[in-house]
Amino acid sequence: MLGNEAAAERALLNRELGLLEFNRRVLAQAQDAEVPLLERLRFLCITGSNLDEFFEIRVAGLKAQVDLGAEGIGPDGLAPREVLAEVSRQAHELMARQYRILNEELFPALAAEGIRFLRRREWSEAQRDWIREFFMHEVMPVLTPIGLDPAHPFPRLLNKSLNFAVELSGKDAFGRNSNIAIVQAPRALPRFVALPPGISGCDWGFVFLSSILHAHVNELFAGMEVKGCYQFRVTRNSDLFVDEEEIKNLRTALQGELPQRNFGDAVRLEVADLCPPHMSEFLLQQFGLGEQELYQVTGPVNLVRLMQVPDRVDRPDLKFKPFIPGIPAQLARPGEMFAAIRKGDILLHHPFQSFKPVVNFIEQAASDPAVVAIKQTVYRTGADSELMEHLIRAARNGKAVTVVVELLARFDEETNVNWASRLEEVGAHVVYGVVGHKTHAKMAMVVRREDGRLRRYVHLGTGNYHSRTATLYTDFGLLTCDEDMTSDVNDVFLQLTGLGRAGRHTHVWQSPFTLHPRLMEAIAHEAAQAREGKPAGITAKMNALLEPETIYELYEASRAGVKIDLIVRGVCALRPGIPGLSENIRVRSVIGRFLEHHRVFHFRSSDSVYLSSADWMDRNFFRRIELCFPVLDARLKRRVIAEALKPYLEDNTQAWEMQSDGSYRQRTPVRGGRVRCAQRELLEQFSAPGGAR
Repeated sequence: MLGNEAAAERALLNRELGLLEFNRRVLAQAQDAEVPLLERLRFLCITGSNLDEFFEIRVAGLKAQVDLGAEGIGPDGLAPREVLAEVSRQAHELMARQYRILNEELFPALAAEGIRFLRRREWSEAQRDWIREFFMHEVMPVLTPIGLDPAHPFPRLLNKSLNFAVELSGKDAFGRNSNIAIVQAPRALPRFVALPPGISGCDWGFVFLSSILHAHVNELFAGMEVKGCYQFRVTRNSDLFVDEEEIKNLRTALQGELPQRNFGDAVRLEVADLCPPHMSEFLLQQFGLGEQELYQVTGPVNLVRLMQVPDRVDRPDLKFKPFIPGIPAQLARPGEMFAAIRKGDILLHHPFQSFKPVVNFIEQAASDPAVVAIKQTVYRTGADSELMEHLIRAARNGKAVTVVVELLARFDEETNVNWASRLEEVGAHVVYGVVGHKTHAKMAMVVRREDGRLRRYVHLGTGNYHSRTATLYTDFGLLTCDEDMTSDVNDVFLQLTGLGRAGRHTHVWQSPFTLHPRLMEAIAHEAAQAREGKPAGITAKMNALLEPETIYELYEASRAGVKIDLIVRGVCALRPGIPGLSENIRVRSVIGRFLEHHRVFHFRSSDSVYLSSADWMDRNFFRRIELCFPVLDARLKRRVIAEALKPYLEDNTQAWEMQSDGSYRQRTPVRGGRVRCAQRELLEQFSAPGGAR
């Protein structure tokens, strides 16, 4: 291990700054001419959504530390105040770049394709008349302007809501002389409106709600002069606090806390670029923010709302080409799911292969008279989950249904509370996991009576039981009835629903008990093999790498001569390529059409391959229930390596190489060399006749 603080400081990178670096890579997709135009707009919106959550959670946490006077140095060698200052500097640069791309690249390119966002100064007389009618009939009736005076203090504004600060002069009907009013745009109003083609003058013409309100704000203040109207948005701390140790009913406490999420402490103020300094200063004072927390933008203050544009515009030529995910040959015949699993383990690679077999697994279990019990974990599943409906139907059919629902899945709490209520109504056993440990493991078990005895069938996954994200995220799922594997999973369910000590499993590594120590042992074993001159190597793919002890163990393996390839989509605190420390470690990130989400670990000396729900982070190792499970079938093991590791190491179009200072450089093909794109190759492979099964 590294033996002094100086070494530790230079050995680790900061998490928050790493997240901003990740968003730079996502934003680069919005500038990539090889990406279809409407998808470029979508990537811009994804960056906006990512930054919203970054401020709501990460920046909010930093501000809380600074406000409490925390001055301790983190594992990266930085104090919270230093991190916050650098985050502010980089976030301002990143957001300015977002709007430059929108205004200078995307809007002109969209306009050239007949997709225009019409500015007020461009409106024709016919457009003005149509927009006025829309305002009078669809917008004005739902607006409630609030003039600020002693009887009307500054309103309590929702997190990330669209608002307008209006400067006025003159007196109202009651003789009041208020010079500022606040107009809140209800969330029911669309943030942009499509004009009829005959009026818009183009195939797809849109007008922002902010432009409509700016043009007609005087209608809200009869007899007064409107001197200025400025859109703004405040981002608030959205991290829920529920003291699990002090409450008797987690669901009831959570239901009481959820409404307050929209009114946490302010962490960022976004205003229109034309907003004058005195108005910006006034708004900063109202929210208790400083100058460094002000972001002036040249466009709509909420880029995320533009995410709807690609879905509204019927231009397939400007979007990714659709594809039909495949179904493994073993599962092609409906109604024979369990017979197929008995013949051998089945590997599903989403989104290249359909998520439908996972839904069918529960659907068939719900109807099968031989099935006596179903157990499943739920972290994120969606508000309209077909899979959850099958669980409800199974309970109605008399099956013993047990569902471990994670109520504290961030931003999915309300959805999960609703599913928990519906499941309990039909007699399912609903468990909320373990106090202090989120249940993040993805596992489902079906118990079936066959030939006079009970047999267990299990699905294990790296991603959530969510049909929509399974079309957007890369993940693996494994269907098996291996007795040792299913016994391990059964033991984990018993831990979650009952009481008892954790046992040692045959195959499964489990957080918070064995996953971290077993991982440390596996890395150390590769190092020992390398020291003896034997073949050794580690290839691992994950979303994030932050846990210090894991990083130090990887450094030791590098020093021992182990070649280590890490594919880390998001934030990575490890510094690769430092002589004497990590010269044998390469880190890359792949950003493309699909969100890289599977966690895959390959240890060369034992030729073992593991799939996991866990990233290599403190929370996953020590504060969550996670599973890491081996791929036992040799054929499927080869598939995992060939599909999830090898093509990503060879990618030279969507891969970014991490530098020792934490920055990234995009890989490009050498002149005359072969162009490699992992996601594109996998799409081609699975769409071709005889593709991987």
